[in-house]
Amino acid sequence: MSTDQTKKTIDIKKLLKSVLHFDSSDLHLVPGSEPQIRIDKELKPLNLPILDAKEIESMAYALIEDKQKKIFEEQNELDFSFELAGIGRFRANYYRTITGIGCAFRMIPIKIPSLDEYNNNPIFKELVKKEKGLILVTGPTGSGKSTTLASMLNEINLTERRHIITVEDPVEFVHPNIKSLFSQRDVGENTASFSAALKYALRQDPDVILIGEMRDKETISAALTAAETGHLVFGTLHTNSAPGTINRIIDVFDAGEQPQVRAQLSSSLVAVISQSLIPRIGGGKVATQEVLITNPAVQNLIREDKVHQIYSQMQLNQNETNMTTQTDELVELLMKKIISKENAVKNSNRPEEFLRIVDEL
Repeated sequence: MSTDQTKKTIDIKKLLKSVLHFDSSDLHLVPGSEPQIRIDKELKPLNLPILDAKEIESMAYALIEDKQKKIFEEQNELDFSFELAGIGRFRANYYRTITGIGCAFRMIPIKIPSLDEYNNNPIFKELVKKEKGLILVTGPTGSGKSTTLASMLNEINLTERRHIITVEDPVEFVHPNIKSLFSQRDVGENTASFSAALKYALRQDPDVILIGEMRDKETISAALTAAETGHLVFGTLHTNSAPGTINRIIDVFDAGEQPQVRAQLSSSLVAVISQSLIPRIGGGKVATQEVLITNPAVQNLIREDKVHQIYSQMQLNQNETNMTTQTDELVELLMKKIISKENAVKNSNRPEEFLRIVDEL
């Protein structure tokens, strides 16, 4: 069979199905390259023909409707999620490059993971029992934030009768109604924006609200208000540490607004979970989860604009506070020979602190 004939047989749905067998997280299609997948943070080319712009366009358009094509052709960007029966669920991004359309597909498990499956911190089961407040799950892209949040909502779904509204761009994990009632909304498809959805969410009798991304002042302000007015609010930010998350939220606001925001945050923040995924020795990845849980001391530091001192509070009496730092997690994983020292240092927010502790052991 000729190369041209081989190219014509590539079907995007069959390709996505085959990619799942590699236990990869992402599939990339870029003109001038064979399809590539990401396994344990590394891109690996598949043994398939190099794709040109026309082929990728044909593959990309096979998955979307005319309305989505129009949006993409107008904006040169498109975010969406979809499910292929018998195959799996995916989050997709289409973008335009100097050589043609590029596509990135993220694999999303259809089965909602439980908190126990990924060895999450036991305190998470206590956090989801809260009646109100703000719980943030943060970390870089690809750090498993969506999976952790899905696990926490799943725990509520299994144990509580609550109305849960999710606002995502796009919706990733689709939750069945078990004990709780889910109303899941896709930004762009079901609502104009995160801030618009939050404005009206409070009139929809929610108990729990998930905000897929707190990316602007309006959304953050609405989230704080919802948390203050008796709702349990989950949100995400692209920050690397728990104290850094607090600073990011405050810095979004003008100087004159910051004292009020610090007061709101000190009273409504329940916890910040900052996580990253690190290559595991022998293959696969393992999550490190830095956990900040607000107590009177932390609340006071937020109010008094002394966020830089919160890290010291996280290191104190951890058996009583249930807090942990990323360094604690990295040292434990290294001692258990789950991760290498090299990968620990590479992924550490405080490499000097980590190396000092390891050298003292």
